[in-house]
Amino acid sequence: MRALWAGRSSRDYLSDALTVLTGWTRDGRQLKRTLILDEAQHAALTERIKVVADALHLRPEIRRLDGNTQIRLGSSDNDAITESDVTLAARIEDAYRTVTSDD
Repeated sequence: MRALWAGRSSRDYLSDALTVLTGWTRDGRQLKRTLILDEAQHAALTERIKVVADALHLRPEIRRLDGNTQIRLGSSDNDAITESDVTLAARIEDAYRTVTSDD
């Protein structure tokens, strides 16, 4: 799958972004990431994600399962992964580093 944005050259920006966004993988038309966080870290990260997601008009799926925080970005309606999804993934990585460094 390729994510190309209007006005850009024919490079595969999604693949380029995923090389920098360590831990994120493609799952169909979604990006996903699993993080090991305690309850307090999960709550703090979720709040930070909500602020950025609201600004980008995105609705990530965030859930807690077996001590892990699972995040999915993108549409389940067969829409392509967008530049905003990649931007949110990068911002989540920044928030994750901040939340886990507060220990």
